[in-house]
Amino acid sequence: MKLSSLVHILAALSRCSYAGLLQRDSQCTRLLHLYPETGPTQVHTANSIPTGGLNISSDDGSKATQNEIPICHVQGTLKYANGENGHVQPDTKGHATLTWEVFLPEQSEYNGRYLGIGNGGYAGIIDNYTMLTHLNEGYAVGGCDSGHHINENGKDGGHAAYMDDIAKVKAWIHDSIALTTTIARDSITAQYYSKPPKYSYYYGCSTGGGQAYSLAQFYPSLFDGIYAEGPGNYYTHLVLSFLWNQQHTAGEGFLDQDILDFMTDKVLDACDELDGVKDRVIENPLDCPFDIKSLQCSNNQTNENPCLAPAQVKAAQAIYSGAKDSRTGKTVYPGFSLGTETAWLDQQDTLFSTYGAPILRQLVFHNSSYDAVTDFNWGSDLDTVAKHASPLIDGISTNLTAFHSRGGKFITAQSWADPINAATWPMQHLSAIQQTMGQNAVSEFMRLFMIPGGGHCGPNPSYPQVPVKNDILGALVQWVEREEVPDGVRSSEPSDGSDVTRRLCPWPAQARLVGGDQDDWTDYQCAGS
Repeated sequence: MKLSSLVHILAALSRCSYAGLLQRDSQCTRLLHLYPETGPTQVHTANSIPTGGLNISSDDGSKATQNEIPICHVQGTLKYANGENGHVQPDTKGHATLTWEVFLPEQSEYNGRYLGIGNGGYAGIIDNYTMLTHLNEGYAVGGCDSGHHINENGKDGGHAAYMDDIAKVKAWIHDSIALTTTIARDSITAQYYSKPPKYSYYYGCSTGGGQAYSLAQFYPSLFDGIYAEGPGNYYTHLVLSFLWNQQHTAGEGFLDQDILDFMTDKVLDACDELDGVKDRVIENPLDCPFDIKSLQCSNNQTNENPCLAPAQVKAAQAIYSGAKDSRTGKTVYPGFSLGTETAWLDQQDTLFSTYGAPILRQLVFHNSSYDAVTDFNWGSDLDTVAKHASPLIDGISTNLTAFHSRGGKFITAQSWADPINAATWPMQHLSAIQQTMGQNAVSEFMRLFMIPGGGHCGPNPSYPQVPVKNDILGALVQWVEREEVPDGVRSSEPSDGSDVTRRLCPWPAQARLVGGDQDDWTDYQCAGS
């Protein structure tokens, strides 16, 4: 080829590339004018970002990612207020503001799907790291701050300003994702690609898992598939469990980190190999017969030998059993599973003071000086919580018929070693849904995956050998779009850097080693369903 011809070809390609860039910029920037200046929704920025132009760290700063494809990044706000239907709604004169963002992959990388991303904890910020992770998979992704700014969350269990505003409380877990989806999917995404996405999904963990159940309950037609991980959908009773654990470990019952590590080691010694695999992980703690009383100090035992004082044994038994209604003995929220002990330190103070205390002071008793640790009544006060807080922040309906009828699919994932959520809560809630709707009906649209050794919304530092990356979202997509019922999911990438892979199974099935390599997920089968 002549040099002059090559020059002309390169010049033409350059012009095409430049023209494509200008077209993308134009498509993106025109979104700035999508909403009227006088309406409740405002678009503040709409920028084209080249590959690698956006770098975002995870909340804890341990990981970072960047956009692997060109994107249109759109950000704006929504004014809202209380509505007549018990939920919040857009309102030009609304006193509350929700901040939202959308990441849109360029057309050639777009998979035709929209993915809504939830929040964690008290929210107040947008989970850009998770958004960007899924943007790189080709999703148009939307997220929000749940309807208030992080500055309104308070610090160290102090006054959380947003909880004084009922509209913001309602938006936090129940309504903010629905408000965001109307903008991010139905308007921004549809306009950018000149058509709405073919399928819509949602993913959230912790508070985001609570938002997931709220979506299925209050907005059943919004998403084709919902993925809830470590769900805080019984938020009121979750924070009451923090109170229970703090009360029962006070004084002589306190369990320091050395004792907690000792307890977990002994539990693993007893139950690690029940599944036929020696890996210092318990596949199903419900099968473990360990009795914590076996670690109680004998009369002649000294402090030089690890053991638990009687008060510590009693405290541990309370954490295992879970919070109870003093009137009936009925479980208020389930206890923690064997093998989680090493992560109990925060259960003895930090979690309740951070999450439980503000909720009880501001949403339940409306008393800034209320001291739940000394004053909470585990009988009558449970009714007060149910009356004042549960309707605002819980998503515990056992009748999800509307979501099922529209063809929606719902997957929950829960880690056995979650240091915040009791692992058996999603099981109990699933059982309650089955009792209401019928087991056959529920099997058509719901699955629960239990993760041995997993943490809360990610890896557990106590189990670095456990694979932490899975494709449950991918399994949900296949279920929705191809009717492929998820019967086993691959997990990989342990924190220790090894090549171990494992199979996650839909509860009540469990992974059983049937081949010769315990580090290869293909040598496991799901059994016992």
